[in-house]
Amino acid sequence: MPSEINFRSILWRALLLAALSAAPARADLAFITNEKGNSVTVLDTETLSVKKTIAVGQRPRGLVASPDGGTLYVALGDDDKIATIDPQSLTVTGDFPAGRDPERIDISPDGKTLFVTNEDSNYLSFIDLATKNPLGSVRVGVEPEGLAVSPDGKLVVATTETTNMAHFVDVEKRKVLANVLVDARPRMAAFTPDGREVWVSAEIGGNVVILDAATRKIIDRVRFEVPGLKAENIQPVGINISRDGKLAFVALGPANRVAAVDVKTRQVLKILLVGQRVWHAAFTPDDKFLLTTNGVSNDVSVIDVAALKVVKSVQVGEAPWDLVILRGATKP
Repeated sequence: MPSEINFRSILWRALLLAALSAAPARADLAFITNEKGNSVTVLDTETLSVKKTIAVGQRPRGLVASPDGGTLYVALGDDDKIATIDPQSLTVTGDFPAGRDPERIDISPDGKTLFVTNEDSNYLSFIDLATKNPLGSVRVGVEPEGLAVSPDGKLVVATTETTNMAHFVDVEKRKVLANVLVDARPRMAAFTPDGREVWVSAEIGGNVVILDAATRKIIDRVRFEVPGLKAENIQPVGINISRDGKLAFVALGPANRVAAVDVKTRQVLKILLVGQRVWHAAFTPDDKFLLTTNGVSNDVSVIDVAALKVVKSVQVGEAPWDLVILRGATKP
């Protein structure tokens, strides 16, 4: 009897190993909007090869994934629509209206509401993702662009380029709670993972303004210097904060560089040379790498986060702008 049980155990393990080895490999895929290419490039982050280019519509910029990773939403600025992409089949599955000139989009933690900055009409819009119908909108300042949702989903911060403000909006009431004057031409906003701070990039100000999320007061600034470059060429845009809240990476636009910043001390740890006109970035799901979109050189730079070193660049579409990286797409 013992030998029979042992044999069955060995057989079961062998069958399990065979099943695991036969299972398809899972790849992390980066989805990159190409603003002038009117497309989304799909990049395999393991092989760093282009898997597919998806035609989506006119002037795609902001994009976001549903919390379960099952749907991608792409803002089509010149079509006044949001396109949806299935990240498994890599196909466009539909679209729906999003107001005038949707630029930056984000999603509530529960996946029910899409937030949209409408640059031409000066609104922050709310869309019900179950019905694809508008829930309402809030008038903010002139040229809203940046958008960040608090970790608890209760607040949205929208930045307005011309008004030079960060607008704190109550999600449930769809009401502006505070209009905070920041530095010149705020472009993007990001909450720290604990929800206590909001970092806002000031493109013309040349810095990042840090706000206390509770008091909505400015508590600090991070400034940047690049040897050999004039101050006016250092224009912060995208901000990405690591999941552990320790590092922030700030895209410096036409400086063609990304700054790595210690979140706690506010010290710039390193300035990394990437492609031309860096806009935005995204971490791989394990936070080991950060990929940047470089709008003039039409490529993506790959940064080793631990080493703070650029390790690769990959050509994508025309004028890459934003990107999302998802785990779980199946390799062919």
